[in-house]
Amino acid sequence: MIRKERIDRGIKVRSDDIYAISSYREILYLLLPRVIPVLCLLLLPTLLGSYYERVIIISCLMGLLALSWDLLASIGLFSLGQAFFFGVGGYASGFFSYQLGLPVPYSIVLGTVSGALVCTLLLAPVLRLKGVYFSIVTLAFPLFFVRIIESTKILGGTEGITGISPIGNSWIELYIPIFVFLFSLFGLRRLINSDYGIVLQAIRDNDRAVISSGINVYAYKLECTFIVSLLSCFSGAFMTHIYQAVGLSAFALDYSLLPLTSAVLGGVGTFAGPAIGTFILVPLSEFLRVFGTLRVVFYSVILFLCIVLLPEGIFPFLKRKYHQIERFVEV
Repeated sequence: MIRKERIDRGIKVRSDDIYAISSYREILYLLLPRVIPVLCLLLLPTLLGSYYERVIIISCLMGLLALSWDLLASIGLFSLGQAFFFGVGGYASGFFSYQLGLPVPYSIVLGTVSGALVCTLLLAPVLRLKGVYFSIVTLAFPLFFVRIIESTKILGGTEGITGISPIGNSWIELYIPIFVFLFSLFGLRRLINSDYGIVLQAIRDNDRAVISSGINVYAYKLECTFIVSLLSCFSGAFMTHIYQAVGLSAFALDYSLLPLTSAVLGGVGTFAGPAIGTFILVPLSEFLRVFGTLRVVFYSVILFLCIVLLPEGIFPFLKRKYHQIERFVEV
């Protein structure tokens, strides 16, 4: 006779402790969910055409926006203006490349760092706000920059900056976003599980208790905002050199809604969830282009069904099911 048995009865208990390295089964149990997605992300571009390579690049860059949104949410700050970070990074890199004539690597690095500093300084006065008040302020920042550029005609005005230097190497253009995305994903997961991350989550849950412990909450929020700005500004800076142009569309509402939607679809507060959500939504929007204007309807229906049927998010659901895999054993 045979019966069903959950494989996590023994493996999961041992793999949660130092006994994870006691046998190859425990090692594989921990590594497979991490190694397989990474290998797929690294190897798929070599098997697909140039069009899908571009889709993967955009997915990685949008994934950085989603990861940065999730990090900001981990401290209790819910942003509706990721386009603000994206646009500032894009314009900064375009300025260094086109106006100053710097090489592409220098313009991307300087655009990322200087854009992050600008975003952090502008958000510093409003970090004491909470809830919907902070969200409204972040939503207004992209609109604010769009109107300034339109009225003053700076940075190319409504026409934007064109003729920006391309990256030049297709392999660098492909794998730099992939490596940065993977490093950010695993780095942020490690960060949020460290002592520093515990303080961030405590600020989200009860900032008054953290203040009473003698911790400078404002300094933690400022540091977290700078990390978020770095990731998002890099996304905008790199995208600028891919398209060799940057304009007012860099502050479009899509760059604010996509990270939020990806996080909700994949699972807020998990980092892996927003990453999964991005790699579902970005390719999905491309595959639905064959339906023309109807693709928005199909896109919305699929998104609605996923959120209603899996309110916890895709990643928590997959994680739970992975630990509930069953096998048949003899009685």
